Amino acid sequence: MAPIVRRAASLKTLNSFGVDACADRLVELREFDDLPDALALLRAHPPALVLGGGSNLLFTRDPPGTVLRVGLGGRRVLDATPSEVLVEAGAGEDWHAFVGWTLDQGLSGLENLSLIPGSVGASPIQNIGAYGVEMCERFDSLDAVSLHDGASRRFDGADCAFGYRDSVFKRPGGSEWLITKVRFRLARSARLCLDYGEIRDELRATGVASPTARDVSEAICAIRRRKLPDPATMGNAGSFFKNPVVERELAERLRAAHADMPVFPAESPARAKLSAAWLIDRCGWKGFRDGDAGVHDRHALVLVNHGTASGAQILALAERIRQSVRQRFGVELELEPAVV
Repeated sequence: MAPIVRRAASLKTLNSFGVDACADRLVELREFDDLPDALALLRAHPPALVLGGGSNLLFTRDPPGTVLRVGLGGRRVLDATPSEVLVEAGAGEDWHAFVGWTLDQGLSGLENLSLIPGSVGASPIQNIGAYGVEMCERFDSLDAVSLHDGASRRFDGADCAFGYRDSVFKRPGGSEWLITKVRFRLARSARLCLDYGEIRDELRATGVASPTARDVSEAICAIRRRKLPDPATMGNAGSFFKNPVVERELAERLRAAHADMPVFPAESPARAKLSAAWLIDRCGWKGFRDGDAGVHDRHALVLVNHGTASGAQILALAERIRQSVRQRFGVELELEPAVV
C-alpha cells in the first residue's frame, strides 16, 4: 500500500471547529510501512502541516503546502510488573477510545483524562490535562521521525520538556517531528485523583461510595457532557484559552479585590494560576454571540462555531475577549489551539 493522496481536499470535517478550509494536497498516513513515502511527499511539496484529530486547531485560511493526516493505529501491552504496566498506542488512535481500552485492561492512571477529544499523538504535544491530572504524569516515552530527513528518535519525559499545556514540540524546531507511537506507564491498583472540581460530588450523586478507575472515568464523562458542547453538533476546540500563570503578588492583589476569584498553586511558589473561565465570565462574555462565532453559554472558556463562522471570525472574537480581560484585570490570556 501507499499513502492516500487527495488534491484540493476539504478539511471541514477534519477539524473540530468545523471551519471550511482546503488543502492543496492531503496525505493520509495509515500504515507504518508507508512512512518513507509520506515523508517523501512532504519534502517534495512543502511546507508540511501534521493533522491528528483536528481538535486543537483553528484554520483562518487554507494551509499552504501539504497536510499530513496521521491515522497510525495499534494498542498493545509492552511490559508488566506486579504494580505497573507499560502500554503503547499508535499516534492516530482516538484518545478517549485509548483511555477506555486501558480501563478494559484493568489499568488506572488516565481516567481523569477521559473524553478529551483528539488523538494519542497529540497528547504529548499539548501535554493534555484535566481534573487534576496531566498527561506527563503518566507518560513514559514516544517515537518520532524527522520531517526533514526521516531520522527516528525516542523521546523520554526529560526530552519532551513538558510544561503547562506545553512541550518541546510546540517550541521552535519542535514541529519538525512527527510522533508515531506513545507509551504510558499505568498502575494495576487505582491511585485515584478525586479532589479536583466536581468529581466527588458526581460520584456521591450517583451513589458510588468506593469508586474504581472506571467510576471516575464515567463521572468525568458525565461532567464534561453537561458542561461542554459536542463538536459533532456545535463546532469547538474545547478550552480556547490557557489558565494564566501570574506573579503571586498580582494574584493576591486581584483576590483582595474579588474575594470569589479562584487562585491555584503554580509550579513556582512565587507564581499562581488563575481561572481563565472566571476572568472571561466576569467580563460578561459567557453566551455571547456575534454572527455564528460565539462563547458557549455553559462554559466561558469554550469558543464555538454556531454554523458558518470562519476561523478569522472566531479568532477576532478571541482577540476581543483577550483585550477585555487585559483591560479589566491586567492579565494576558494565551490561546490553547494552534492557529493556521
